Amino acid sequence: MYFDAASAVPLHPVARQALTASLDEGWADPSRLYKEGRRARLLLDAAREAAAEAVGCRPDELVFTSSGTRAVHDGIAGALAGRRRAGRHLIVSAVEHSSVLHTAEVHEAAGGSVTEVAVDRTGAVSPSGYAEALRPDTALACLQSANHEVGTVQPVAEVAEACRAAGVPLLVDAAQSLGWGPVEGGWSLLTASAHKWGGPSGVGLLVVRKGVRFAPQGPRDERESGRAAGFENVPAIVAAAASLRAVRAEAAEESARLRELTERIRARVPRLVPDVEVVGDPGRRLPGIVTFSCLYVDGETLLHELDRADFSVSSGSSCTSSTLTPSHVLRAMGVLSEGNVRVSLPPGTREEDVERFLAVLPGLVAGVREKLGAPVSAGDVVTQEQDDALVVDALGRRCPVPVIELAKVIGDVPVGGTIRVLSDDEAARLDIPAWCEMRGQEYLGEQPTPQGTAYLIRRTI
Repeated sequence: MYFDAASAVPLHPVARQALTASLDEGWADPSRLYKEGRRARLLLDAAREAAAEAVGCRPDELVFTSSGTRAVHDGIAGALAGRRRAGRHLIVSAVEHSSVLHTAEVHEAAGGSVTEVAVDRTGAVSPSGYAEALRPDTALACLQSANHEVGTVQPVAEVAEACRAAGVPLLVDAAQSLGWGPVEGGWSLLTASAHKWGGPSGVGLLVVRKGVRFAPQGPRDERESGRAAGFENVPAIVAAAASLRAVRAEAAEESARLRELTERIRARVPRLVPDVEVVGDPGRRLPGIVTFSCLYVDGETLLHELDRADFSVSSGSSCTSSTLTPSHVLRAMGVLSEGNVRVSLPPGTREEDVERFLAVLPGLVAGVREKLGAPVSAGDVVTQEQDDALVVDALGRRCPVPVIELAKVIGDVPVGGTIRVLSDDEAARLDIPAWCEMRGQEYLGEQPTPQGTAYLIRRTI
């Protein structure tokens, strides 16, 4: 049971057929005038027209890149360079894909300025937040159409209108949503990636509307209007366009079906598993993504247990899964990060597979919690009284241990009493305040210590 479609969707049957067929016809250089080249050019032009129709743009506004990430990098760099006379100010949201945030870091390191617009607890930006961030020297604003970790759909049309009024182009990262439908609103640039909708990997889209100032960066050649250098992978491009058209034809029916399945997960997981926070907007969200976090659970261990039960899921963003820091998306939302599970259902997911997931999840979570000792006894963590506060020394312990130990001793202090949790794990900065909100306790803030950070909590109930 593959439940990680937000990372990559299995190859669509139409993509497989188109790829196989075009391998025999589209292998030649489409820039050549002999018959093999002309056949490849016909295939490439037809793919461009099909993709442009799905996006809602002109064919000559769309170029194919080697990946969605490449499209983001080139799109932002080209738009910033094209508007360098206006200024060097870039606006992004705090929950953008890492490809956008990494490009923003490079821009800032080169002397540009970046404003990061905050999101609410559901992961959504406000149009007013973008409007307030706009400045006379703003060259470009970026906003994803929908979030890749929690599925929240962003108010692109409203943000685009605010940017249009200020004369600032808006680049939309539509990687997660393009397979479900076109992006509404007056955006100026758009990027997407074929492997997100069931096309082959290694194909991205970059759309630059007519009239948008754009200066491609790096060495240029005559291919793809000078915006994407290198020999076009015509068979893969043909398969990407064919699969985009196919999934769009199925989108309305499949969207309703997957939305019902994810709504089932959103509603039943909190009833089946104690101490769970379901995150993301409950209504304005993509059909197939549902994300929840489990208190007192190590996310990596839970993912391994689910894998052994034949469920492939993700924890937060795949771009941060190899680090020891919380997901930047969950951090920006201010929600619980420990024990985080992202379920993203691919088209064709069966109802019985979702039911089996709901059947095995409670036992797996309970087993992980039991291994971690959540909350039964104080274990070997030293507690002591200091300045009328109970001190929990969790230095050197990775989350969720600091939160587990906090939960174990909260009942040992009277109502109105305080607890100081000492921790050097970055995840504690997010998870301790989130635990307080879930448990109705008061989070008083943090203080630096020689070894780490002290987090102060007042018992209120």
